[in-house]
Amino acid sequence: MDWQEFSGNWVLIPKRPIAIVHFLGGAFVATAPQITYRLLLEYLGKKGYVVVATPFVNTLDHTAIAKDVLLNFDRTLDRLHYRGLLQGYLPIYGLGHSMGCKLHLLIGSLFPVERAGNILISFNNYAARDAIPLVQQFNFNNSFNVEFTPSPLETNNIILRGYQIRRNLLIRFSNDTIDQTPALTQLLQKLHADMVIAQTLTGSHLTPLGQDINWQTGQVFTPFDAIGQWFKQEVYRELNQLKSVISHWLDPLSSLP
Repeated sequence: MDWQEFSGNWVLIPKRPIAIVHFLGGAFVATAPQITYRLLLEYLGKKGYVVVATPFVNTLDHTAIAKDVLLNFDRTLDRLHYRGLLQGYLPIYGLGHSMGCKLHLLIGSLFPVERAGNILISFNNYAARDAIPLVQQFNFNNSFNVEFTPSPLETNNIILRGYQIRRNLLIRFSNDTIDQTPALTQLLQKLHADMVIAQTLTGSHLTPLGQDINWQTGQVFTPFDAIGQWFKQEVYRELNQLKSVISHWLDPLSSLP
């Protein structure tokens, strides 16, 4: 199973797909999600999920980004069906990390989409001046307002007015200093209290980006090899826990790996 590019999206297609996962990454690592989130996304592919990872470039207009990534995603699904790579109905899940969460929330609030659920990891909804350090270096006068569209307050109001995805898994990490998942949890529970699950896992904001560590042992297993294997295990422990939680939520009847 290899990555394929369709309409600017990176796609994994398992032999017997059971559902589709639309992935959107964080603001500064979203341009190559098939690389930056490879281990997490390929794990889902091996579990039978078609993965459609949509790259995007961050701008101040998050509404426009949400519209563009949705159009790209829909265009890719049409191509996959047209070429016979996908057949029949498959449920669609949104999976977002950091800014990707905000985009999935906007998509689920502003556009008539059908989603079986959303998985929102390490959500944050900062104002531009807090999220972009460079903005703080300029002494703008009051007539020059640099802000995301929609702003944090407007985003919350959009969600309260129109978010239509009932089933949600919200994940935060214990060592994530920029996470705002608790506030989002309260917001979504006002809409769909019985369908919103929030979990705190060990890790940091970068845990979903866990990268492969290629430690090769020699012909004779040495103490240094033992240290390398231990280090690799510790690095992967947090990512593996995230994989297990996502997999179990997507398919509660499956056993945890």
